[in-house]
Amino acid sequence: MSDAPVNLNRVRKQKARAKDKARADENAARFGRTKAQKALEQAQTEKARAALDQHRRDED
Repeated sequence: MSDAPVNLNRVRKQKARAKDKARADENAARFGRTKAQKALEQAQTEKARAALDQHRRDED
């Protein structure tokens, strides 16, 4: 045991901060993407769709 007294409020707040940080990290991994990443993904999707449409056969 340590000789110094423990501030229980500080311990409680540190525990709450750790829990909040863990939740934030989980959400960032699940949902977090930068604007550039979203734009890149959209551009790739549009390019793939355009390439697929170019190979489409017209049935007349």
